[in-house]
Amino acid sequence: MRTLYQKFETLLQSTTTDFKRYLYNKVVWDSRMIGIIGARGVGKTTMILQYIKENLDSKKALYVSADDMYFGENNLFDLADDFYKNAGEYLFIDEIHKYTDWSRELKNIYDSFPTLKVVFTGSSVLDILKGSADLSRRAIIYKLQGLSFREYLKLFHNHDIEVYTLEQIVNNEVKLANIQHPLPLFNDYLKLGYYPFGVENEISFRLGQIIVQTLESDIPQYANLNVGTSRKLKRLLSIITESVPFKPNFSKISEMIGVSRNSLDDYFSYMEKAGLIEQLRNETSGIRGLGKVDKVYLNNTNIIFNLVGEKYNIGNLRETFFFNQMGVNNEVISSKKADFVIEHYTFEIGGKNKQQSQIEKDGESFVVKDDIEYGYRNVIPLWAFGLNY
Repeated sequence: MRTLYQKFETLLQSTTTDFKRYLYNKVVWDSRMIGIIGARGVGKTTMILQYIKENLDSKKALYVSADDMYFGENNLFDLADDFYKNAGEYLFIDEIHKYTDWSRELKNIYDSFPTLKVVFTGSSVLDILKGSADLSRRAIIYKLQGLSFREYLKLFHNHDIEVYTLEQIVNNEVKLANIQHPLPLFNDYLKLGYYPFGVENEISFRLGQIIVQTLESDIPQYANLNVGTSRKLKRLLSIITESVPFKPNFSKISEMIGVSRNSLDDYFSYMEKAGLIEQLRNETSGIRGLGKVDKVYLNNTNIIFNLVGEKYNIGNLRETFFFNQMGVNNEVISSKKADFVIEHYTFEIGGKNKQQSQIEKDGESFVVKDDIEYGYRNVIPLWAFGLNY
């Protein structure tokens, strides 16, 4: 226990609090059990350490990582029991998915220590979602997305920009104080601004590691698949990378990588939950998330640059950014007349020469252009949609 506290104090001392993620103030931290999930590398650990540093007495709080060597000989429940008996109030468990049978132990902790507050995080979206069924009546689950363009401006360049609603964006009410030319910053964000570690100039190496670990470890472990599955997943990601955005021909792809149609559906689902791809669905009876998959994209533009470098397709890059950023606070579905629909708004994405012939002139249809600085009427700059969270 002493070693755990020493590691905790060391981490706490090195944690800065000048920049906080969008989710920080949305979490109801006083809830009895909280789960914060998200893809690898988006900043979950930093966020919980910031909360401890700013709000809690470190003598009544404890942060541990579930892959610590301590758990080679000790279990999570006994740690919680010891901590609780010594007047501990807040237990933070990082990377919970690396602890065997974590879901059952968290359930037992919740039921046994009614005044103990527990916050856990998971770098693997997959395992957390799989186990959260046992905790559905106990834990409040939050999902953390990567940096928005707005957050990038703060973390990388110390520009404070407010959050804009969808209505404010389509009405061209967006203002960038002290930024005369947003496009160079926007282009930089597309390459290295989605993950907080990009500020350390480690984006290429670390993102490459994240992709490999997700394909070789997270998904096979989650789905109880054999080692050979990772090769098929890599092949599938390669096909997606070469083709995005594309309408998936599942029969053809399943034949190419040698898996059944049902298994292929699962593979796409696993990769989406893990933060590698996004699937754009059409509208089905207004029920969220149940539409047929219309197109498949990579999850974010940083992944595009990591996998294909400067060989990217500009149209794909534009649509990926829009879909990724707007999907945090909105349900984005495919459009029969344009590219995307959000609520009653229709959006067609393109460059500065994009014509408006594909959309209706009805006050609810918009052309989104990626190489203009400011909008006018129903024409909106693409970067403005990165200020939604």
